[in-house]
Amino acid sequence: MSRIAGLAGKIPGVFAIAMTWASVGSAIAKGQTFAFVDTKDLVLINTKADPVEYKGRKAIRLTKDVEKDGFVLLKGTDFQDGTIEADIALKITTPPGVRMPGFVGIAFRARPDGSRYELFYLRPGNSHAEDQAMRNHSVQYSSEPDFGWERLRRQWPSVYESHEELQTETWMKVKIDVKGRSARLYLNGSEQPSLIVDGLKGEDLRGGVALWGYQGEEAYFSNLRITNSTPLPVKNGSEASGSWQVKCATDAGPIQGALDLKRDGNKVTGSWSGELGKDRSVTGTWRNGYVELSFNVDWPLDDKGTVAPAVATLAGWFDGDSAGGRAKVEGRADGRWSATRKP
Repeated sequence: MSRIAGLAGKIPGVFAIAMTWASVGSAIAKGQTFAFVDTKDLVLINTKADPVEYKGRKAIRLTKDVEKDGFVLLKGTDFQDGTIEADIALKITTPPGVRMPGFVGIAFRARPDGSRYELFYLRPGNSHAEDQAMRNHSVQYSSEPDFGWERLRRQWPSVYESHEELQTETWMKVKIDVKGRSARLYLNGSEQPSLIVDGLKGEDLRGGVALWGYQGEEAYFSNLRITNSTPLPVKNGSEASGSWQVKCATDAGPIQGALDLKRDGNKVTGSWSGELGKDRSVTGTWRNGYVELSFNVDWPLDDKGTVAPAVATLAGWFDGDSAGGRAKVEGRADGRWSATRKP
C-alpha cells in the first residue's frame, strides 16, 4: 500500500476541511451520521466517489484509477475516543487471473492532509485462501506512515492482524471502538472483537474520520455513524527517564524486572535487572512518549541452569507514571508489558 503524504496545498478542499475542524474546537457533537445520498460532506484524495444504490441501500461508491491509497475525508469530523459504525461492501473489479486481495476500511484520527492516520481494514479476498497465513491477513491494522502493514507484520507477527469470515459483494457491519491508546474492531454485530490493538501506534490522539479503498475495486459505504465519548486522560510526550518496575505477561510465563532509563533527545539508554539477567544494557528510541527498547537476555533452557542468549524487546507508550505495550523475547516469548515509576 502506498502512503498519502505531502498533499496539503495540492488537493482542493483539504484547507477547507482543516478550517472546519478548527472551528469545531472543543464542542464536538455527541453523534454524527452520514446518509451518503450525495458527496457534499466528502473531501476526495486520489479517489472518486459517487452516490449509488447497492444491494438495496443508498451508499457512496469509491473507485480510483491511480496506484495510490484511496482516501475520503468526512467533513466536520473531529474524533478522539468513541465509536465509529458503518456498513461496508467490496466488489473486486480486476480481470480474472490478476491477484487482487481487496482492501476496504475506515481511518480515524486522520490529519486533514491525509499524511497521518490510524486504520482498520478488511481483506475479504484473503478470508477463504488455501494458505493459512493468507487467511490470517483478513483483518488488519496499520498506522500510516510510520507503522505500515509490513513493519508491523515483520516486527510483531500475528499481533496486528487476524482471520475473520468475510465475503465480497456482501454488506458487512463494522464497529470501531476507541479508548485512549486502545481500539477494537467488531464485525457483523458480534460481541467479541475480531481484532484488538492495545497501544495504537499513531502520534495523534485526535483527528478526522475517513473512508478508505484501493485500486481495482469498488468500495461501498453506507449508514456511517460516529459517537464521541469523553476522552481518556492520556497525553503524548511523557518522560521515559527514571526507574521503572516492569511486569511482562507472555505465552511462556510471567517475567519481572526493573528498568533504569535515561533519555537524550530521541535516544534512550539504561539497564535491565531482574529475571533473564542483571545489569543488561538497554538501548532504544523515544518518539513523543512512544518507545522501542531492546536488550540481551539469558533464556533458561532447562532446570539445570542452562541458558541461551536472546534479545528482548519492549515497545509501547509512557503515560505519566505508568507505561505499557507489547513485549517479546525473539523466538522465545510474546505478550504484553506494563510498568510503574518507582518513587
